[in-house]
Amino acid sequence: MATFTAFLDASVLYPAPLRDLLLELAVTDLYRAKWSSAVHEEWIRALLRTRDDLTREKLERTRDLMDSHVRDALVTNYESLIEILDLPDPDDRHILAAAIKGRADLIITTNLKDFPAANLAEWEIEAQHPDDFLKHQFHISQPIFLQAVRTVRLRLKNPPKSVDEYLDTLRAQGLLATVSEIEAFDQFI
Repeated sequence: MATFTAFLDASVLYPAPLRDLLLELAVTDLYRAKWSSAVHEEWIRALLRTRDDLTREKLERTRDLMDSHVRDALVTNYESLIEILDLPDPDDRHILAAAIKGRADLIITTNLKDFPAANLAEWEIEAQHPDDFLKHQFHISQPIFLQAVRTVRLRLKNPPKSVDEYLDTLRAQGLLATVSEIEAFDQFI
């Protein structure tokens, strides 16, 4: 089992294509994924605000599947740390608290400005954009990474996506460096 641990912020769980790839890689044990119930609530609320076609029940089913399929991902009992933490947005302190409690090495987020290195250094945690994180995971194990990408792409049924369409989906998620690394391996995706 992987020992490198990444805490996933709601910003990377909100978009399904990014969430699916991050989770598939966690299931392979390439890295250990962590999150909290508060993070779940954030991405669920955000989706319910922007997507009329989704229901809380559907999203809670997704949450439950995430919790049951990714080993030891749900971080609990971190709340006592929140008050001692300092971040530009006090509402983000729960993320750092859960990352500390979950012994995370990284916080994966699209909101890097909310997690300045100076505020995280004391806890030996870094914040990283998902594109940088995924590119790094690709370099750790190309076969595992490419198989995970293929698994996620082939799981798409409504509608199914060709390799090029799926790579376009990843580009739309801001994963430009990751796609640049993997597009030459299209026969494996």
